[in-house]
Amino acid sequence: MAEQTLVTRESREGVAILSLNRPQALNALSPAMFVELRAHLEQIATEIDSIGCVILRGEGESFSAGNDLKAIQSGELAPSQHFQAETLDAIEQLPQPVIASVQGHCYTGSLELALSCDLLVASESAKFSDTHGKWALTPTWGMSQRLPRRIGVLRAKEMMLTGRVVSGAESVAIGLANYCVAEDQLVTRSWQLAQDIVKNSWFTLRADKALILAGQQKHLTEGLLHERENSPGRGPDSGDRMAAFSKS
Repeated sequence: MAEQTLVTRESREGVAILSLNRPQALNALSPAMFVELRAHLEQIATEIDSIGCVILRGEGESFSAGNDLKAIQSGELAPSQHFQAETLDAIEQLPQPVIASVQGHCYTGSLELALSCDLLVASESAKFSDTHGKWALTPTWGMSQRLPRRIGVLRAKEMMLTGRVVSGAESVAIGLANYCVAEDQLVTRSWQLAQDIVKNSWFTLRADKALILAGQQKHLTEGLLHERENSPGRGPDSGDRMAAFSKS
């Protein structure tokens, strides 16, 4: 019997769709799944001429229930100590924008995974929570850093210290997600958002993402200076785009 592919990929119209593919286990994040995810990310990073945006989603009823506790208990190990955290860094540093498309559970490790993405579309069934405290674990994949930067320190502390569940609707209200849509609209809305992105200059998309990421590591004055010194200027498609506009 062939082994199950844990992360699948579909590419069309400039968008790569990566799907966590352990629906029978609510897409629990095992070390083996991270190995497959990292391989896809490394490949996509080289495809800047054919892929302009990425959607990260989960098969079945949940995006992901979080870190695979059974794998932890069994002693299953990733290739290196911080492999999972570095994989999330790879998503954040990917040249292309990444959209997390979330339904059902998005707990702890999978919340950290979603936070490494640039944008987030949630369905009404989405449930976000940090359950590190429930299991006497502490974050190493970025929760204590990315969550406060996404929703603010006060709200992040509440989520982390209480472990309470945030609904899809509330995720938009607190700035965790961009949109909350009906369950049957999640795929469509995520795709529409990706299409809105890829119709723009991919040169600009990559520059915007890189400049924002770098700026988040700096004070405002330093960030402004970084933008002035590192903005790559006009892209190779600028002239064609302006000419097309003038003819419209």
